[in-house]
Amino acid sequence: MARALSNDLRSRVLAASAGGMSARSAAAQFGIGISTAIAWMASARQGQLTPVKQGRRGGSRLDAHEIFIVGMIEEAKDITLNEMVLRLEEKSVSIGRSALDVWLRKRGWTFKKRPLMHWSRNEPTF
Repeated sequence: MARALSNDLRSRVLAASAGGMSARSAAAQFGIGISTAIAWMASARQGQLTPVKQGRRGGSRLDAHEIFIVGMIEEAKDITLNEMVLRLEEKSVSIGRSALDVWLRKRGWTFKKRPLMHWSRNEPTF
C-alpha cells in the first residue's frame, strides 16, 4: 500500500474545491488521483475533514475473556485448544482454534506435549 498523503495537501484540495474548483481540476493541479479528490470532497461534505485511522483495529475479542482463559489453563494444565474453544463457545465467544493459539502465544503461553519417555531411552525423562 502506498503511503498516506499529507493533511496539508488534503486541506489545500478542500480549500480549492470550496473556492469553486472541480474535483478533476483540483486533482490535476495538486497532482493527486481524481478518485482521491472526489473522495476527499465527499467526506468533507459529510463533515469529515481529517483522514480516518489506517490499519487494523487494536486488540482482540479474547482480551475481555483473559481471566476466564487463564483460569481454564490453571484449572487443567493439560487442556487442549479444542477444549478451550468449546468452553469459550459456552460463554458465547465464537473463535477458531488457530486464532486462540495465536492469542495465547502472544501472551507467552505455549503448549508442548512431551512424551514421558524418549523412544531411545529405557527410563522416563523429566
